[in-house]
Amino acid sequence: MQNKKILLSIFIMFFSLLQSSLAFAEGSIDEKVNAIFASSTGWFVSLIFAPLPGTSFPWIVLWLVVGATIFTVYFGFIQFRAIRHSIDLVKGDYSDPNDAGEVSHFQALATALSGTVGLGNIAGVAVAVSIGGPGATFWMILAGLMGMASKFTECTLGVKYRNEYPDGSVSGGPMYYISKGFKERGVAGGKPLAVLFAIFCILGAFGGGNMFQANQAHAQISSIVGDFPGWITGVVFALVVFSVIVGGIKSIANVTEKIVPFMGVLYVVAALIIIVMNFDKVGWAFEQIFVGAFTGLGVAGGFVGALIQGFKRAAFSNEAGVGSAAIAHSAVRTKEPITEGFVSLLEPFIDTVVICTMTALVIIITGQLTSDPTTGLYLVGESGRIITADGSSGVALTSAAFGSTISWFPYVLAVAVVLFAFSTMISWSYYGLKAWTYLFGEGKTTELIFKLLFCVFVVIGAAANLGPVIDFSDAAIFAMAVVNIIGLYVLMPVVKAELKSYLARLKSGEIKKFTDK
Repeated sequence: MQNKKILLSIFIMFFSLLQSSLAFAEGSIDEKVNAIFASSTGWFVSLIFAPLPGTSFPWIVLWLVVGATIFTVYFGFIQFRAIRHSIDLVKGDYSDPNDAGEVSHFQALATALSGTVGLGNIAGVAVAVSIGGPGATFWMILAGLMGMASKFTECTLGVKYRNEYPDGSVSGGPMYYISKGFKERGVAGGKPLAVLFAIFCILGAFGGGNMFQANQAHAQISSIVGDFPGWITGVVFALVVFSVIVGGIKSIANVTEKIVPFMGVLYVVAALIIIVMNFDKVGWAFEQIFVGAFTGLGVAGGFVGALIQGFKRAAFSNEAGVGSAAIAHSAVRTKEPITEGFVSLLEPFIDTVVICTMTALVIIITGQLTSDPTTGLYLVGESGRIITADGSSGVALTSAAFGSTISWFPYVLAVAVVLFAFSTMISWSYYGLKAWTYLFGEGKTTELIFKLLFCVFVVIGAAANLGPVIDFSDAAIFAMAVVNIIGLYVLMPVVKAELKSYLARLKSGEIKKFTDK
């Protein structure tokens, strides 16, 4: 009861301060929100993206690359061996409706994908290519393939150590498998690390899973209908988001299983049309990608710049190693934790290898990146970014690429952007909620306070500028990965034992397709 009173007081204070600052501040609401936000988050961004001594290479990028590599080797390149079985599981061939959990394998995958297949695939790729050049695409693809092993590890653990409640609901994710798994293995420090992850997860939910989405959705809508205050977009999004998330994970899963396939097909088909219409440039584009990956093609930072941007944007897009997807996958109906590890393998492949690559190809082949006609090197402005055809960046750059071939295509992209943003926000609301309830306890009042706060940040995100929003979004999500990967290192022997047992029983015929039982 005391915790609930404290939470309620915090919420009332926060909302009152927000209301006062918006009501009485002179000048535009958007400018005030941006100024306050940028000044209060700079230290956090600097800490997470601090470079390794004597280099410009952020330590957090190396942390993710090393982790993905270790998991890939440790599990025998599982991401390439288990694709067929992963697809069978998603189809429901091995699903028992009587197993504990709240959603099917497909719904869990759709929910997790809706949290990853978002504006990182559209705006994030544009940012990577405009800073690191076409070569950043190569490193994004590699990061996606390697990240499949990280996702496999964390989602298996999410199911194994989840809490199952009498009403059939479940709670899982890194905060649970770190605290319970460390205790089971006799490793100290599990509880403090779990609490730290939960705090970062809440920040990530407010940032990358919320504010960045609202910000870029508003940018795309404004480019179509004309400039108008961001807070208006934010309020509309907040109302729609709240109407879905108030129903919990089942409501979210019911929406995402319908939206994700539709938005994915819509965007991929649109990109394929652009690629086919510029088919004569596809070979040249791939040449730019592969050559640029190792030379930088004159881009600021050269090879290292391309590598850093590729891995940064891939990690932000597919969230492998971050631990967020493990929260959604924990809700699946299954008695075999490893099955959800198999299902989750598909996420980075769909998200990064397929969708991110298509976005990069569209930007490159439509000539949005300007180069010197004499040397062929890309022209870089004072900001360190490649000078684009119309000076745009982020989602506006991707929109310009689509519109350069077919004038009305930005309208199709606008629909995709709104759907991407909406689906990502509702999925991340669930991630943040589970972290929130881990810290403050389960209960309807506790949950309602978080959901209302989440919707307030939708409005803030739509009103703020891209710079501070994307910096804070990256920092919060990567901070989750710091804690999560420590947990994965300690617990990966548990996953290996689960994998060995499951594959042996699958080979012997003990595990059969449910339709055959």
